[in-house]
Amino acid sequence: MAWSWAYEDASGAATGSSQEFPAQADAETWIGESWRELLESGVSAVTLREGDRVVYGPMGLEPA
Repeated sequence: MAWSWAYEDASGAATGSSQEFPAQADAETWIGESWRELLESGVSAVTLREGDRVVYGPMGLEPA
């Protein structure tokens, strides 16, 4: 099953998704490297999915 990130804007509306990754670790590494660019492009939160299953999220991208 493929792993991907679903994107949300500040209002919580779905705005798209990432490419698919073969493993959870690959998806998490990618978000760790890409969150700043996503935030700058209007993505406020992401949810990790394995296929149609929500693994966790939404997780805000704003720094704590």
